[in-house]
Amino acid sequence: MSALTYTLTDWSTMLRRQMRHMIRYPSLTVMLVGMPVVFLLLFVYVFGGTLGAGLGGVAGGRSAYLEYVVPGILLMTIAGGAQGTAISVAMDMTEGIIARFRTMAISRASVLVGHVVGSLIQTMISMVVVLGVALLIGFRPSAGPPGWIAAIGLLVLTTFAVTWLSVAFGMVSKSVETASNIPMFLMLLPFLGSGFVPTDSMPAGIRWFAEYQPFTPIMETLRGLLMGTPIGNSGILAVAWCMAITLFGFVWSVRLYGRNPLR
Repeated sequence: MSALTYTLTDWSTMLRRQMRHMIRYPSLTVMLVGMPVVFLLLFVYVFGGTLGAGLGGVAGGRSAYLEYVVPGILLMTIAGGAQGTAISVAMDMTEGIIARFRTMAISRASVLVGHVVGSLIQTMISMVVVLGVALLIGFRPSAGPPGWIAAIGLLVLTTFAVTWLSVAFGMVSKSVETASNIPMFLMLLPFLGSGFVPTDSMPAGIRWFAEYQPFTPIMETLRGLLMGTPIGNSGILAVAWCMAITLFGFVWSVRLYGRNPLR
């Protein structure tokens, strides 16, 4: 077998390990799905009538707000997946399994790849469920096949980027409790962006942050792709942010894994 074959085998083994953890402990997946669904139902059925009227006047309402809020809920789902990844990585780092992996003749990157790909699959499953609930309560995107392909690609790219960042969060944490808290700011970014209300309705200081933080162009691009509206330069900004976050998270994670002492 070639070196590449051995490496791919190691990656596959670590991915199977993560998938078995997901099956053995379904409560985390339920939490990842449950929280965005609760927020979706809360904002649509409690606040949607008023906020939707602000979006579209007489023609607005709950249905208009549902179309507006779905991208923000999807980003919340990705942020929730990041929290789960950080916890999983921190558990590996603090419970001694990494010490055993370091003594084995396996690809050093396979541990990180298993976490990233496993979390990517788990988060994508969660987003399918959330999107299914949105469709059940009346979400009707007008995107054609190219729009759906582009939207799915952007969601995968965003999840990949945030997951690498969350791997670094888990490795830098001294405890599982710390790892569960560090990614919490990601859950706030859809609120401090265009996820739930347009940025032009915000006070000047908050509006400036909302317009230039990374989640806003991603949500605006998703909204445009799903609803068939123009996205302007949001698509370029969204991809650029995703690439930058991926590179930063990957480099940080690899450096931490290479130098992190056994704990």
